[in-house]
This record gives sequence, structure tokens and C-alpha cells, in this order.
Amino acid sequence: MTLLDLIDGAVRDRQDAVALDGPAVPGGPRTYGTLVEHAARRAGELARRGVRPGDRVAMLSENRAEVAELLIACWRLGACVVPLNTRHTPRELALVLDDARPRLLVVDEEHEPAARRALDAAPGAALVPLDGSVEGRIAGPQAAPVATDAALLLYTSGTTGRSKGALLSHGNVVATIAALIAAWRIVPEDRLLLTLPLFHTHGLVVGLLTTLAAGGTVALHRRFDAGEIARALGAGEASLFYGVPTLYVRLVEALRERGAAFPARVRLCCSGSAPLAPETFGAFRELTGLEILERYGMTETGMTLSNPYAGPRLPGTVGRPLPGVSIRIVGEDGTDVSDGADGELLVAGPNVFGGYLGDERKTRESFVVDGQGGRWFRTGDLARRDPATGHVTLLGRRHELIISGGFNVYPREVEDVLAAHPRVAEVAVCGVPDPEWGERVVAFVVGRGAISARELAAWARERLAGYKVPRRFVPLASLPRNAMGKIDRRALVREAGADGTPEEG
Repeated sequence: MTLLDLIDGAVRDRQDAVALDGPAVPGGPRTYGTLVEHAARRAGELARRGVRPGDRVAMLSENRAEVAELLIACWRLGACVVPLNTRHTPRELALVLDDARPRLLVVDEEHEPAARRALDAAPGAALVPLDGSVEGRIAGPQAAPVATDAALLLYTSGTTGRSKGALLSHGNVVATIAALIAAWRIVPEDRLLLTLPLFHTHGLVVGLLTTLAAGGTVALHRRFDAGEIARALGAGEASLFYGVPTLYVRLVEALRERGAAFPARVRLCCSGSAPLAPETFGAFRELTGLEILERYGMTETGMTLSNPYAGPRLPGTVGRPLPGVSIRIVGEDGTDVSDGADGELLVAGPNVFGGYLGDERKTRESFVVDGQGGRWFRTGDLARRDPATGHVTLLGRRHELIISGGFNVYPREVEDVLAAHPRVAEVAVCGVPDPEWGERVVAFVVGRGAISARELAAWARERLAGYKVPRRFVPLASLPRNAMGKIDRRALVREAGADGTPEEG
């Protein structure tokens, strides 16, 4: 089955139902019938511009209805879509374009200047404006895609190095969508309030495509506005909302000003792409009556783990494997560790990508082959499975593990302790090179009002072994993050080495 099959199935069942509405849908709501008609006309325009099966089409746009039309149009032609990060500079865009080699770069008006500068540095693609005009002739599929054909070329967030292009087949994405529809019980009556960017798998696959495949409605917003989202959810204007932890922190602040629980229609709020602090989980539950459902996935694997829809949602955990997904947790020697022990999380299933574009070496290094020939993707995440519940807790990235004086320190554990302090708004913990200890534990703290390093150190010493207590506290106005809210730890390490006024604990 392909993504085109899923969309066509939704159209057959719900021709006149609303597929898209909201502030990012100019001209009012669009039905499923209108959506696919517009997509067919866009496919005709793309075909006239030379797009053929197997070609890549890059897309640079803020959230808007035309993005959904463009996706479907490309798949009708057997092409692969390359969503580009709208936060990237022209230099960063040029690096991706040079790697992806798309035939076309379709861009909205806002980002056309950056796109032209990127193409100056990485020529090859023709620039095509993404506008509301859909006056072209309808084009049918040139060659019906099959499940193994490439549907998306998604570039990793690149917080630890240059972005890599992960090739996801139609079958990979369909597997994720089917698992989420089953696990989260998504139905045609659902309405998703979507503010996440459509260049990222969270907004694109988990949000837009999964909802459309289920026959639901996507209320599309260009960007997140905490006050507006608090109002809309408080008024019951959607049944679903997905966000990253940073958005939930801001939403909690906005909800405190409103002081009202969500109506019964709001049934599911999910968080992912970065760890959610237990304090945010608790505050959201207290304010709304809902428990945030945490889940786990990666660009390369789609969604793989989720807390249960029905049953206990344990804060700080990412739940159990989704339908069709298998996991292992292995030690340094590559053998499975027992439940309760720490190791690297490996993932297998039809959702897992085939490899990185043009990088066979990195692809080989990213997989482990077992004795039966099964391929397991090395996530790079350290994890622990609870023997009693089977829930998985993430401990941090392997490359983020701090080894100080020969002892392992997991940043997540230290961050959770410090985040529980009433005057800590946000915190990140990193290892900084140290000639005596190998690495020194450093905490970067965004405070709520005045808070001293001495007070934070005392708080940590009461709750952590001495070697885990940060030896340095650096006050910041905000934490550096990428477009999906993930902390940029490389920037923090640079901050620790820069001149300034860091506080010692």
C-alpha cells in the first residue's frame, strides 16, 4: 500500500467532508474532493515542468494548504518529496540541495529570496512558486507508485553534525500511519489542531498525513501561538493536539491565565521530539484534566513507542512498542541487557527506513544484523525498560553521556532533578572537557527570578550522588534550540567555553 492509496481511500469514503481548515487555509475549508482535485491540477503543472517517476521535488514553505496539495501531486507522478527546513539559512539550504539534487524547488513567497540565494550556491533545480493558483489541467498518475518507492527524503535535525538525508518509502510511512491510527484510535470525527511545521516528520507524518488517512480534519496554523491554542482547545475546537515540550511549557503558562479545564471533546494531547519534564506533565494535568501522552520516534524510523491511549501514561517514559515495531536494548558488547538495565535502543519493523541518501558507509554503521538476518536500527539513544510495566525510559543520547571521573552521568536524570526546583524554568546538562575529570558536569539554567548556583547545588546534592552534581551552573535567558525544540547542546558547550560570568556550584 502507498500513501496515494491511503488518501484515495479517504476521498472515496468522505468526498464532501472537510479535510483542511484553519488560519493557514486561505479561502475557507477544503473538502477531500477539493483537495485531491487541486492536487491533480498541481500534478499536471509539475509534469509539464518535467517531473517524472523517481524524481525529487524540494519544498520550502510555511504551513499552508498548498503543501498538502503539493505532496499528493508529487506522489501522483511517482516523485519523492524533499521538505526543507524554513529555519535554515541559504548556506544550510544549499548543502541540502547539493545532496538531494531535486529537479524542482517549490517555494512560497516568504522564502523565495533565501531559495534563490541557495540555488546560486547549489544550482540544478528549477525554482517554482507555490501559490494558490490551480488552473492547470488535471494529470493522472504517470506510473502508480509501489510500496518500495521513495516517498519522502527527510533530513535529520543535525544538532550533532551535518544533516543526513533519510529515504523513507511509501511502505515505511504507511506503516507508521497505520500504527498510530490503531494505537491512538484516530477516527473521521477527529479534528487535529496542527501548529507543528510540515517540514518535520512530527508535523508532516504524525500530524497531517495520519489525520488525513483516517478521514479526519486538520485545522492548520502557520505557527504556534500559546494564547490562541489555549483558547481554541479550551473552547473544544479540536479533539487532538500534538506538540513538543517547549510548546507545552508555553501552553501551561497561557492556561494558568485562563484557568479552565478542557471540554470532553479534547481527548488526546501528545508530546514528542524531545523529553517532557515531569513538572510540565503534572501542571498540564492539573490545569486541563488531561494527561499528555508521550511517544518516541525518529526521522529514520517514524513513530516506534507510545504510552497507551487507555491505561497509565507514566511521566518520563515513552511507553511500549507500537503495533508492528520490535525493540531491543543492548549493552556495549551488542547483547541484550535484562529489563531494568541500561543500554542502546535498537528498533526494527516495516516503519524503519532503508538508508541514507548517497552514504552507504553511514547506513551500514547504523544497522546491526542479528543471527537470523534481521536488521536493527541503532537509534543512538540510551534506554531502560521497566521490568514491571514494560515502559521504556530514555536516558539520553549515547554521545551525550557524560563520563566524569570514570562514572557515567545521564544528563536527563540531572535535568529532571534540577527542573523540579520551583525557580527553575528550563535546564540542560552537558559534559564539558576537563583535564582532571575527563568531563565536567555543567548545568545551563533558565530561572524564574533570582536563583544562585549555591542554592541549586545544595538542591542537587540532596537528591543525587556527588559525582552527578553539576560543578558549574551557567545562567541563561533561554536555551538554544533547533526548529523542533530540541536543545542545541553543541551551542551550550561553546557557551561554557566562552567568556562570561558563569557561576560555580
